[in-house]
Amino acid sequence: MSAVTAAPPMAVRELRGLLTNYRRTWRGSIISSVLGPLMSLVALGMSLGKIVDAGPGAHTFGTVDGRPVKYLLFLAPALMANAGMQTAIGESTYPVLSSMKWQRTFHASIASPMGSFDVFVGRLLFIGFRVLMNCGIFLAVMALFGAVRAAGPAGLGPVLAVPAAVLTGLAFAAPVVAWAVTQDRDTGFSVLFRFVMIPLFLFSGTFFPLSQLPVVLQPVAYATPLWHGVDLCRGLALGTATTGSVLLHLAYLTAVIGAAVWYGSRTFRRKLNP
Repeated sequence: MSAVTAAPPMAVRELRGLLTNYRRTWRGSIISSVLGPLMSLVALGMSLGKIVDAGPGAHTFGTVDGRPVKYLLFLAPALMANAGMQTAIGESTYPVLSSMKWQRTFHASIASPMGSFDVFVGRLLFIGFRVLMNCGIFLAVMALFGAVRAAGPAGLGPVLAVPAAVLTGLAFAAPVVAWAVTQDRDTGFSVLFRFVMIPLFLFSGTFFPLSQLPVVLQPVAYATPLWHGVDLCRGLALGTATTGSVLLHLAYLTAVIGAAVWYGSRTFRRKLNP
């Protein structure tokens, strides 16, 4: 039996181990999981949103049913996609380095019948769970602030935006985990946070349409996984997504994940089975 074929049941064992540990530590993350969307929507969606909606550029956020989209409705699903990215990167850096170098739980895992690929996939499954949890909370906070409108099939557009945000998170988690396991120090993480995550957060269509970026930067933004996640979540939540755009975004994000899983299978094997 090949390693890939054998991976799923063993990867679930790795996931179960991570979930067992998380049962003891979840209280340390639940507060930030709630306060993050709460503060973002209050500060940006409602406070700043009132100023934007009253300004001359309010019409630039598109229309739904012939009416201009309020800034809160434009921003909230994009912030959900960003929450998926930020949660994924956070869970893919220091926890991976800790498991590899400090606590060496990866080495304990491969001392069992699990292989390096099982450990990698199990970690991605756990990160997917964390992103799903945080984005589900984000959707609940959006509903609390009136940032959810019935859209899409059976009015489930905002709900469908949650798995879209999870896919966005995994598009970051897979390559970052595959890279983080090769690191001996955490200095590269600060570079990732400052020069990748923050610029993407600011310039991937979250706060304003990409058409307002300089023309030379627009193709760069369109090529990033976050823009695809933002546009997919926003289109689903507002009911403006077309079948073609949904398939394009899904194909792009899935391709990124697939390429990163291929890369990660090799980095984990090289580090854990030298």
